[in-house]
Amino acid sequence: MAIVLQLQDAFKRYGDQELLDGASCALPDDQKVGLIGRNGAGKSTLCRIFLGDEELDAGEVVRSRKLRLGYLRQHDPFEEGETVLGFLRRDSGQPEWRCGEIAWQFQLPDAMLDQPVRSLSGGWQTRVKLAALLLHDPNLLILDEPTNFLDLRTQMLLEEFLRNFRGGCLIVSHDRAFLKRTCNHTLEISRGKMTMFPGDVDLYLENLAERREHDQRVNAATLTKRKQLETFINKNRANANTASQARSKAKQLERLQLVEVQGEEASIKFNFPVVDPRQGCALRTEQLAIGYAEHKVATKIQLEIDHGMRVGIVGDNGQGKTTFLRTICDSLDPLDGKLKWGYGCQVGVYAQHVYTTLPENQTVDDYLHYQSAPGTTIQQVKDVAGSLLFTGELIQKKIKVLSGGERARLVLAGLLLQKHNVLILDEPGNHLDVESVEALADALCRYRGTVIFTSHDRHFMHRVATAVIEVRNGSVVSYPANYDDYVYRTRKELEAGLRAEHTTRGTPELGANADSQSGSQKLGGREERELQKRLKATERKIAKLDEEKKAINSQPLDAVDAKVAQQQHQQLATLASEVEQLEEEWMEIYNELEDA
Repeated sequence: MAIVLQLQDAFKRYGDQELLDGASCALPDDQKVGLIGRNGAGKSTLCRIFLGDEELDAGEVVRSRKLRLGYLRQHDPFEEGETVLGFLRRDSGQPEWRCGEIAWQFQLPDAMLDQPVRSLSGGWQTRVKLAALLLHDPNLLILDEPTNFLDLRTQMLLEEFLRNFRGGCLIVSHDRAFLKRTCNHTLEISRGKMTMFPGDVDLYLENLAERREHDQRVNAATLTKRKQLETFINKNRANANTASQARSKAKQLERLQLVEVQGEEASIKFNFPVVDPRQGCALRTEQLAIGYAEHKVATKIQLEIDHGMRVGIVGDNGQGKTTFLRTICDSLDPLDGKLKWGYGCQVGVYAQHVYTTLPENQTVDDYLHYQSAPGTTIQQVKDVAGSLLFTGELIQKKIKVLSGGERARLVLAGLLLQKHNVLILDEPGNHLDVESVEALADALCRYRGTVIFTSHDRHFMHRVATAVIEVRNGSVVSYPANYDDYVYRTRKELEAGLRAEHTTRGTPELGANADSQSGSQKLGGREERELQKRLKATERKIAKLDEEKKAINSQPLDAVDAKVAQQQHQQLATLASEVEQLEEEWMEIYNELEDA
């Protein structure tokens, strides 16, 4: 283990907010660290400081000479019309065979390598960025909310990549399931300090709760002891016979100190309106078709959702989950068929884009009063605002100065002040921290109305969903099992796809009896080790020849005469031919290993 990146006695302030107050931490090249903290605690700022995009007010960032830092870029790094393979080669400087090999790890099919990157969906573009990241051979990765808007399959590929990655990672995420599957250490940033814990996020939160409980018991005992000492001192200080004892007790009292309870920060509390439980069907669709005039997303949708169900909508990105939700909440007209809500259904909606269309010049207080149901008192509005951390001066803030996380909380607060018995929620956990997502899940589990929602957060889906609807390949159907079963099936499909891709790449077109022959092509341990040695030796030869080519190409043209230039041209041609032969040899050995 080698420390490759350190933060020493760091200070960083924004206005009145102190993000780092003498904070320190060290990141080695072999640990996967999950960075957690409340919204606004400074997680993204810390990432920017490590990347060199932001300066400390005081303190130091120490970078080892061995550090090869990689980060998942959130912006678009692609050139106009650039293909996937073209981008990977330009960005990494690696040969085509190496780019293709890494692209395969993220299930980028051969046909996609020649497509323009910008024509791909956001999930596929993320896979391309991850492939480019790996081609740079980093030994420490920094990933800030890498799962945002990634579908389940892409998240699983990212997990597999991170688990197999031999370097270190610093990962910011609100998704507990993702952190648990990828990180073996947890780093919390809170009140300007950082705490490293040698365990995953679940173990850390359990340990934190136990420490809080222990510290609270210690404080209770201390307060009891303090009260006893104060009583004794008050009774005996004026008595000549007991005055010395009183002075001794006063010294004991001075030494009594309360323990600072770690992690005691203001937390969000969600309390959805109390509704009367109902029976029967809340939503029924008959031969429903959804989509747009130029594109049908799904047809012949036959669904029934009963009152009291909490239905998770699942499916890959681009399949139509949001289109389905927009259709059932009347923001998009059906293309065909029928859609009917049950009698007395009062539908409340939280959409991904809602917080970007809020009235900019209203204050938080104005918005909440406008959204609240008739008969809501001023105190009830204040209580809901306070439960979502809009207290003091914050309640008079203009919406235009609120952060994305604050806007998301404001929309949720508006829902809490209404009397809905049906909630439609599109990615409600985005922009919330780990504790807030947990609080939202708890509240929805207590809610006695109907919930129809989608989320990329597996822990949240597992906690909340009592039923699953899958949007896939032009259909929207009730999934016959629970969410955990859906995750299991998706993982198996992904693994089967990887195996199929191996077979496709590794096996040339053979005769009709190829399958029967392939079963007998098994290698012994010695033969397999020999092939592995040959593969590594071939890779070293290719790397050496590539270095020779770079050395020749790096010489300035005006430094050599025509005869030498001709010799260099012949050398480059010879090297290129040798590299091509070695790459063919590498592929043959690789295929032989895969077939076996």
